[in-house]
Amino acid sequence: MSSKVSAQVNVSAHSAVVIDCESGRVLFENNAYETRPMASTTKIMTAIIALERLDLKEFVKVSASAANTEGSSVWLSPGESMSVEDLLYALMLASGNDAAAALAEHISGSESAFALLMNQKAKSIGANNTNFVNPHGLPDDNHYTTAYDLALISAYAMKNPTFREIVSTKNKTISWEGSQWDRSLKNHNKLLSRYEYATGIKTGFTKKAGRCLVSSAEKDGRINICVTLNAPDDWNDHIALHNHCFENYRAEVVCNKGDLAGVFTNNEVECDDISLLYGTDFVAAVKDGESIETKKVFNVKYPVLKSQVVGRSDIYLNNERIGFVDLISANDAKEKETLTKVFIQLVKGIIKR
Repeated sequence: MSSKVSAQVNVSAHSAVVIDCESGRVLFENNAYETRPMASTTKIMTAIIALERLDLKEFVKVSASAANTEGSSVWLSPGESMSVEDLLYALMLASGNDAAAALAEHISGSESAFALLMNQKAKSIGANNTNFVNPHGLPDDNHYTTAYDLALISAYAMKNPTFREIVSTKNKTISWEGSQWDRSLKNHNKLLSRYEYATGIKTGFTKKAGRCLVSSAEKDGRINICVTLNAPDDWNDHIALHNHCFENYRAEVVCNKGDLAGVFTNNEVECDDISLLYGTDFVAAVKDGESIETKKVFNVKYPVLKSQVVGRSDIYLNNERIGFVDLISANDAKEKETLTKVFIQLVKGIIKR
């Protein structure tokens, strides 16, 4: 949804947006659809691709080219082996460009080949005005996004529990092969200490991009995703924007995972009823005077097994679909053996003979 809050907030950012993480509803925007460089916030996409393609305990051997990547570093050495999990913490807390390059090369063989995956993923998420050429965000004229696209990518990433855990971590100790010490990482995202509702995500800076920041904040079960690009006063921008959106939008619980969603009765054939459960939670950002409506859509093929997805509950706000929740069967269900069906089966068996 693209409606923004009526009251505005003065921010230092050239581009800014706040969206509701669950529905993607835009709660605030200023130049949100203008393409700009995004520096190390690039690594949000790098992390999610690594999480979806690699095992956390898998080891990555660091190449000389990855170890020598310019910019921020966790001092990886050529030939060093590090787990995917540790590389992800190095990537997202310390913003290691060397960690980004190592993951990209391990997955795709080269940074350029990995960028193809990044762009494919961006398009699948709906980030249509984004183009990646590297996994770390070092300056390139063809490496860009919009505040809105970056918010979509971040909302997608925050649905991954491991990603959420990593970006909410303030400090982490990881291995340092060949050294008598471990590496001590400190999260560059100061909002985790400065703002009580902050839960992530990633900082970024280059001279070309300026100060870039993506943050998440959770209050009353609802999560904001805030993005600022080229924001000299980004910490205060984000606190003001999160507070403003929490004040202007209330959290409306549409459903809770495991709650009863009703009963499905098939009126066309004789069969068992299906008790329906919601498959996930859904909390929407709603202004006073607005209401949520739901519409159930079914795709039932018998026999049905317990825990099987049998449909979805589409969620509407102001007549616009903002999301859906799977409907799960709470019981096994099958068509009933009527006398007519038994007779037909007997006849078919006689004919075959």
